[in-house]
Amino acid sequence: MPPVFAHGRLRLYLLKLLDEAPRHGYEVIRLLEERFQGLYAPSAGTVYPRLSKLEAEGLVTHATEGGRKVYSITEAGRAELADRSGELADLELEIRDSVTELAAEIRSDVRGAAGDLRREMRAAATASAAQVGEEDSWKAAKEELRKARQEWKEQARRAKDESRRAREEAQAARRQAKEAQDRAREEVQRIAGQLQEQFARSGGVLGSLAGAWLGGTAAAPADAAADAAPGWAADLAPTGDPARDLDRLLDRFRDEVRDAARDRGVSAAQVAEARDHLAAAGARLAATFTPRP
Repeated sequence: MPPVFAHGRLRLYLLKLLDEAPRHGYEVIRLLEERFQGLYAPSAGTVYPRLSKLEAEGLVTHATEGGRKVYSITEAGRAELADRSGELADLELEIRDSVTELAAEIRSDVRGAAGDLRREMRAAATASAAQVGEEDSWKAAKEELRKARQEWKEQARRAKDESRRAREEAQAARRQAKEAQDRAREEVQRIAGQLQEQFARSGGVLGSLAGAWLGGTAAAPADAAADAAPGWAADLAPTGDPARDLDRLLDRFRDEVRDAARDRGVSAAQVAEARDHLAAAGARLAATFTPRP
């Protein structure tokens, strides 16, 4: 049997199945078996540890229903799925190829078995001719050959059905890959829009830098007090340690600007403009932290 999932691919496909709907572990195994036309099914010892690891990483969560764990994908899991949409499209094609290869192996095995059967029938006919009359042995050989041909036709029919199902699975895989790409594109656009809106509201230093990365504009504040955006980073509750609070704000700012640049792209000209904004922001913050008389 050809390899089905390369390293890390089963983990990605489990996220895809849970993105479709919440499922318990047995249902995940059954769905994988259906996707491979019954030719492959991972064991419980393969699926359940990976679901537990995904849960430990915060990518899935579970609820207990009827004594079973029903797993659901989290927002973090959907984000990873969106980031790896290209890999997911490749994986759908790999699954299609695996099913096709399995069907080809079955056809090859059928042809080989039919050939072996014909040779055995000929050998049996030759041996029979030595014990009974030539006429009887010929009739027996013809009957055995007829049975062999019938068996070969049945095997060929099953192989043809497997090939047809493989083609249908490939078509379904292409549709699913396109749907996954469309969902990923919509998710990236949604996140980029949220970031742009958040940066646009932030004003001051944050607004200037976000404008440079996102290609927008942000007006400079009239004074240092205008740099504070009331809604920005409101989820970062004060810890009582001003130095630590400042580090958390800087980490948040760095992450948001980096995400915006990654989602929208960045040019050399934008980097140069960002450098100017950072220099101005650094000077302004240095003035903020300078003790006043």
